[in-house]
Amino acid sequence: AKKEGNEMNWIKKVISLILIGLALYFISFVVIIASLIYGVYPFYIPFIIGTAIALFLFIINRFFTILNTKLTRLLERIGLVIWFILLVGMFGYNQYLDRLPTLETQEPDMSLYQPFDNDGRVASLDQNASFQLTDNLPRLDGATALYPLYAAFAQAVYPEGHYDMDESAITLSTTPNAYDKLISGQADIIFVAGPSERQLVDAEQQGVTLNLTPIGKEAFVFFVHHKNPVDSLTVEQIQAIYNGEITSWSELGGEKSSIRAFQRPKDSGSQTALENLMGEKKLIEAPTEDQVDGMGGIISETASYRNYRRAIGYSFRYFAMDLVENDSVKFLKINGVYPSKETIANGQYPLSSYFYAVTTDQDNPIINEFLDWILSEEGQLLIEKTGYVPLN
Repeated sequence: AKKEGNEMNWIKKVISLILIGLALYFISFVVIIASLIYGVYPFYIPFIIGTAIALFLFIINRFFTILNTKLTRLLERIGLVIWFILLVGMFGYNQYLDRLPTLETQEPDMSLYQPFDNDGRVASLDQNASFQLTDNLPRLDGATALYPLYAAFAQAVYPEGHYDMDESAITLSTTPNAYDKLISGQADIIFVAGPSERQLVDAEQQGVTLNLTPIGKEAFVFFVHHKNPVDSLTVEQIQAIYNGEITSWSELGGEKSSIRAFQRPKDSGSQTALENLMGEKKLIEAPTEDQVDGMGGIISETASYRNYRRAIGYSFRYFAMDLVENDSVKFLKINGVYPSKETIANGQYPLSSYFYAVTTDQDNPIINEFLDWILSEEGQLLIEKTGYVPLN
């Protein structure tokens, strides 16, 4: 009877442990999912898993008295101290990362650049534009960095009114969404960098022809931490960094530390520019701050640029230098040439390119007249006043 009682007691303990293990697994899973949704740093995930495993091992020992009482209490105290030190250390490191400047966290409020409602932030002509629109207004959209420019165009030729950047004839939905809206017929003109391969394929599949009208010049720029001793890179060195051939700043005359080469989301204007820069060279997979495969929508985008000492990031000149003021980053010379409006205009900066007003095949003379006006002296003057480089 005593033996049977011990066996029953042992079975109950095993069943209890299974239930406790399942409960810990479920709780850990829920906490991890919540952590991913709210964007905590990835080093919390192994901490949560490790905490659950350690707790389960201590419970097993309590149930079956594998270790004597004195040793159990000692290990529990040591474990609790280690757990607390790790928690405090991770929290402190988390706070440190949050204080690192990023281009994203300092991104300007683009609603301040809405036409007719911008307190003078948007460039304007000294007199009324020679071209004016009263009705059948073309629906405009585009890249974030180009919103102040096409807002200036609209302010010059559209009837005065309130043009909400989310719901009006002049919206801002970023480069990938602007191309999607143009291809689907929800926009008439978008102001963007050239299309990616996917965007060209999407247009072809929808039977849409993308007409690219160059309206100005811009520069693709790279930046590093302001304390990084590297001031200049060649195009070949950038290709080698993003191809994985060069992995340490010491290979480029800098400190002996690994290069953290960040990338932007797929189909964004700057990511497309990087892909074009790479040519036939394979682009390495971007590092991510958190990524969970197979979790549906809970998959992080390409890691945003943080101002790590060993990082390198990229953008377009106007957005990075004029819209975002960040003294903690240093813009690199490429092939020995600094990206300025002068070096873009005279063609010395090697990563200069056009930006476009993109339309589809349509039978709307107003759109064509609008494009002609943008290419006129008045339109080109607004490009220059905004901070970009005009065609001539």
